[in-house]
Amino acid sequence: MKITYWSDYACPYCYIGETRLKKAIAAVPEAGSVELEMKAFQLDPTAGKHASGDTQTRFAHKYGIPFEDAGKRIATISKMGNAEGIDFKYASTLFTNTMDAHRLTKLAQSKKDPEISEKVIESLFKAYFSDNKELADKELLQSIGEDCGLDPDEVRDVLAGDEYKEEVIRDEREADTYGIHSVPFFVIGEYGISGAQSVKGTESVIRRVLEEQTVTVPDQGNHCGPEGCRI
Repeated sequence: MKITYWSDYACPYCYIGETRLKKAIAAVPEAGSVELEMKAFQLDPTAGKHASGDTQTRFAHKYGIPFEDAGKRIATISKMGNAEGIDFKYASTLFTNTMDAHRLTKLAQSKKDPEISEKVIESLFKAYFSDNKELADKELLQSIGEDCGLDPDEVRDVLAGDEYKEEVIRDEREADTYGIHSVPFFVIGEYGISGAQSVKGTESVIRRVLEEQTVTVPDQGNHCGPEGCRI
């Protein structure tokens, strides 16, 4: 079985949704070997190379809500992440451009080694939400690439140029073609699931796909798009 999903490293529901997806897969051993393919979706392609302002202020401005309410909603999302076993520190994230992070992911995926790809993806999510690093920092990306088993010189060459940029843009165009305007968005078999569904909900879809039965797509779960995250 192959599961394709669109995601961005600065999207809290993407990290939560991917974590739940892996739990759902683990709960269905009869699914056997499941191939996961992450596709790029930048929430803000215009974001800068360095964080500007704190998360709570940015959140309040983006959604047009009071500063205090923004803090409460950020805490609620963090609680969701922590409940999944993630060291989730959303309030202190440093929002930057994620193009280079996605390009590094493309390099990892080009190796056709699922273990390397998953290490890179997990490391990038952890760097942003747990370690609160700027994902546009090329030294950070270099370190992540090397630690995950990629050739240091190849990582350096990719980060110094524009290699894989077109692949990232192609993923985003594909999402637009399919009418995908928020993430995470999962394609399991022939069926699409929008947002971070529950583990049980995702497990149910996987089982139904395996049984080749008609799937009723769940209601939209929590997701993020260019206009912001569902709150």
